[in-house]
Amino acid sequence: QVQLVESGGGLVQSGGSLRLSCAASRSIFTGSIMAWYRRAPGKQRELVARITRPGYTGYADFVKGRFTISRDNAKNTVDLQMNSLQPEDTAIYYCDKYLATRYDVWGQGTQVTVSS
Repeated sequence: QVQLVESGGGLVQSGGSLRLSCAASRSIFTGSIMAWYRRAPGKQRELVARITRPGYTGYADFVKGRFTISRDNAKNTVDLQMNSLQPEDTAIYYCDKYLATRYDVWGQGTQVTVSS
């Protein structure tokens, strides 16, 4: 079954931290560059971070130095450690293949809310 399941979101105060986790089916995860995305209220989905199978990473400018993406190739999981969270980080966070489109499988996402 092709699926993605995100978890770990919640409500946190400004400056706080959260760790998101994503479990992906093997057909999605194996061989793929994996990524985290987010969709804030009233905005389009945007790329947050990506990671290759060997572990090379890339980040959007707005999270550099605050977020860290990692993956476990044995468990088909990809995590996102988020530190120094700000209210503008409030969004639903999703994981998927890098450059996934609306035609790809998407999970339900996990809500992150940062209060000021």
